[in-house]
Formats: sequence, structure tokens, C-alpha cells
Amino acid sequence: QVQLAESGGGLVQAGGSLRLSCTASGRAFNGYAMAWFRQAPGNEREFVAGINWIGSTYYTLSVKGRFTISRNHAKNTINLQMNSLTPEDTAVYYCAAAETPEILTERREYPHWGQGTQVTVSS
Repeated sequence: QVQLAESGGGLVQAGGSLRLSCTASGRAFNGYAMAWFRQAPGNEREFVAGINWIGSTYYTLSVKGRFTISRNHAKNTINLQMNSLTPEDTAVYYCAAAETPEILTERREYPHWGQGTQVTVSS
């Protein structure tokens, strides 16, 4: 059974940085694409960044140039380095995984999810 566990959320001032991590367990993740989504109160869960098995990445426009997604195959982890944070980045951030070579951007395409970690950016 696939399990995903996020860590690294917290409270930060606008302009600051945070680094989120997601550790995957339960099986080998060869060929899996992984991604970060976020959900702010009253909003739909939205795609933030994704990375496939060979390291190709894709970002939603609002975070491009500020966020960086990376992957460590040996540790079965992905990270999201978030810089120049703004209050609009405040949300619960979720890690997701899907057995596909493509980077998927729709929530419904990911069968595996973590519990989420809160990121709060104060102005």
C-alpha cells in the first residue's frame, strides 16, 4: 500500500522561504510521477508542481521561478523549495503520486495522497 507523508510546513513572513518534503513508502516507486497540490480555504485543490521519474518538471504559472521541485530516488522523497512566499501561497500542501511516466496536473488523476501540511504566509 502506497503511503505518502509530508513535512516541513509552518508559518513564515512574506518574502521568506520554506522547504516541504514528502516521503513515499509501501512499494517501489519506479516509474511514478509525483506532485504537489495545495488547497486554500474555500478553494479547490490545485496543482502546484510535478516531477516524473526521469526528473522532468512542470509548474503552475503562479509559482514558476519561485518554487523548485526535486526528487531523491534513493530516499523515495520529493521536495518543494518555496522562495519569495506571499500570503496567496497560504494553503494546505499535499503530496500526490501516480504510476505514470507523465506529469499529471489534474487532482482526479492521482490515486495516492498524503495528509497534507499547512503553510501560512503572513503579510
